Amino acid sequence: MSTTPVTDTGDAPHEAEPGGHAHPSDLSYIKVAIFLAIVTAAEVFTYFRSVHGWGDNALIVMLTLAMIIKFYAVAGWFMHLRFDNSLFTRMFVAGLVLAIGVYLVMLTAFELFA
Repeated sequence: MSTTPVTDTGDAPHEAEPGGHAHPSDLSYIKVAIFLAIVTAAEVFTYFRSVHGWGDNALIVMLTLAMIIKFYAVAGWFMHLRFDNSLFTRMFVAGLVLAIGVYLVMLTAFELFA
């Protein structure tokens, strides 16, 4: 048995587990985290712009799109849905569609669109 230490440089994907898939490298996770930070910064920027005169409807559309993008990134990368059966992806997307529908119904009930 070898006693040579194994170092992870983060450049190559990790070895595939038996019956599984190759996991993304650490560098891939860092890139996704940076992407999520940029989208979050854009969301914060939309809040400050809304204080200075953007309409509520434009704000809702922009924040909803940012939410969908971040949901896809988190579910796809950190929950490994990219590598699993497409049924799991459909279940998560169905949950997102249901959540958006409930959110829009509640906004309508509070007469935000009137």
